[in-house]
Amino acid sequence: MMGTMLVLTLLTGCQPDPKVNSVQASSELQGADSAGFTAASSHTVAANQAVLSSLPFDNVQDFEDAKRGFIASMPELKVVDDKGKVIWDRTAYDFIQGDAPNSVNPSLWRQASLNNIDGLFEVTKGVYQLRGFDLANMTVIAGDSGWIIVDPLTTAETAEVAFEFLNKTLGKRPISAIVFTHSHMDHFGGALGLFQNKDGRDLAALKSVDIIAPAGFMHEATSENVMAGTAMSRRAMYMYGKQLPRSSRGHIDSGLGKEPAFGEFGILSPNVVVEQDSAMEIDGVPFEFQIVSGSEAPAEFTFYLPEQQAYCGAELVSKNMHNLYTLRGAKVRDALVWSRAIDDALNAQRDTKVYFGSHHWPIWGQAEVNEFLQKQRDTYKYIHDQSVRMLNAGFTPAEIAEQIQMPPSLSNTFASRGYYGTVKHNAKAVYQAYLGWYDANPVNLDPLPATASAVKYVELMGGADKIIAAANKAVAAGEYRWAAELVNHLVVAEPKRKQAKALLASIYDQLGYQAESAPWRDVYLTAAYELRHGSPEVGIDLASMKQILLQSPVENFMQSMASRVIGPEVFGEAFILNINFTDLDKNYVLELKNSVLHHKLAPKSAKANATLNISHELFVDLIIGKAGVKEVLFSDELEIEGSKLDLVSFFSSLDRPKGVFNIVTP
Repeated sequence: MMGTMLVLTLLTGCQPDPKVNSVQASSELQGADSAGFTAASSHTVAANQAVLSSLPFDNVQDFEDAKRGFIASMPELKVVDDKGKVIWDRTAYDFIQGDAPNSVNPSLWRQASLNNIDGLFEVTKGVYQLRGFDLANMTVIAGDSGWIIVDPLTTAETAEVAFEFLNKTLGKRPISAIVFTHSHMDHFGGALGLFQNKDGRDLAALKSVDIIAPAGFMHEATSENVMAGTAMSRRAMYMYGKQLPRSSRGHIDSGLGKEPAFGEFGILSPNVVVEQDSAMEIDGVPFEFQIVSGSEAPAEFTFYLPEQQAYCGAELVSKNMHNLYTLRGAKVRDALVWSRAIDDALNAQRDTKVYFGSHHWPIWGQAEVNEFLQKQRDTYKYIHDQSVRMLNAGFTPAEIAEQIQMPPSLSNTFASRGYYGTVKHNAKAVYQAYLGWYDANPVNLDPLPATASAVKYVELMGGADKIIAAANKAVAAGEYRWAAELVNHLVVAEPKRKQAKALLASIYDQLGYQAESAPWRDVYLTAAYELRHGSPEVGIDLASMKQILLQSPVENFMQSMASRVIGPEVFGEAFILNINFTDLDKNYVLELKNSVLHHKLAPKSAKANATLNISHELFVDLIIGKAGVKEVLFSDELEIEGSKLDLVSFFSSLDRPKGVFNIVTP
């Protein structure tokens, strides 16, 4: 899915505001709701109505497939931890029924309705799925001696509930194997919850469990995005609408599923690594693995079950267009590699009778599966090829995004619609992959920062009143993108001007209501929410990441520390520090010179200003804020050689980002 999410990425600790989380869809045609979201305008109503005539809404095959094989569902699918914190609440989306309200794009409403279908389902003989217990699916395959669990969800809490429901419904069996299809947290983070029982966590049971993953899984799962993770987690608040009410004017879906769960994240190290395309037997069940790393995830495989003629597409394919670039921020994914991997799957799995994936619902029928794979393949390749054609003609990213048109055979296919990724931002991603950020126009080589240019634009346009008047005229004409651009200058130049922020928020309301992409909707509506209510006070709770951070290579933390050095504060300074991990028998020498911090694994340096002898776990506690720097450095829980004051001075030179920086205001 969503790229790992190690600390620092996929998820955020920001929960929906309880004061605004009970907004009802029945207020659709009234004024602003309790969170401040305005009603859909006549332009928005017309735009959303037009969607109904542009797509084949009379095709209900997806709804039949999403319900096929239904066995049972939980009466109230709500997961709460032992402290009363809500980890997952599928019931928050019960308002999604019937026709789309005016404030939701009907195509997105359709996807949200499909993602509302939850429970335990039989895919084919011996293959089951638990859907709606988290953002992703947990697939369960009956082996000779126990359950083979594929992708155990995001959190321990949701995985525990899903697994208990499976055993209660189909009969209790032990876990014989766990399969991690790829290195994104919503597919491995809940693994520890599978071993929870009334007496605690029975990790001794792991001794007899095969844990299978693609090559590179552990590195990618524990390392991805550590460097920019703080920024990613803040941006993820926008992408996943974590602050929004669950309502017809708020968050309704994420495209891939309802939303990411947020609880305890963990990971298990694989003891069986799949290096290349290969076949193996897992608890009596034949598997044929296809390595697709570098497509949707840096470490990923799909697999085919020849006895069942069933193909697990992992997240290589899904029932929507995926991201070549994800709005939370990440390295651009290679559209050609992705398309070729799907083509390889298509050629290798032509005998498939049923497809199932890490998200969404299955597809039955050989012809239907082949058509699905073909169109997924061609969706990414078309965007790639047309974007390259236009960039070679001199078009800029914005121009390509505005002009690219999908062929009707793809645009009329719901599984290729932009519920998660979009044609527009994926086209820009292709440009970025080949040409980077610079569009060759010298005006964009060294432009003024946003605030400086906004002040000048406001002055040039005659001041706030004239800008607001012009923006209102644009709003009256339904030109919301232009209106947003106008008012954004004013908000950036004069962030305390309430009238401007209120106007921009109402414009973002309409852009969000019209968006077919769930992340686009959430980005616009979160921007509107923060213009009205301000930025959140707290970001991600790193304590929930401790189990994953303990598995992350120490080198990642060393480099992360280097990227936190506040350069100007250490101009002319020099410092050498030994960090000796007493339980790992490893020492790292850190040297600050030219305001740059380097590290190397080496014996203790005799030239060090100080040596910090510390356990790995206590060091992680420092990183996640469970233990304060000064308190720990002057405690008896570690040993310090050399100057404690120098050590405090060194740590004081490291930036401590809170992850709640402003986005829509300076």
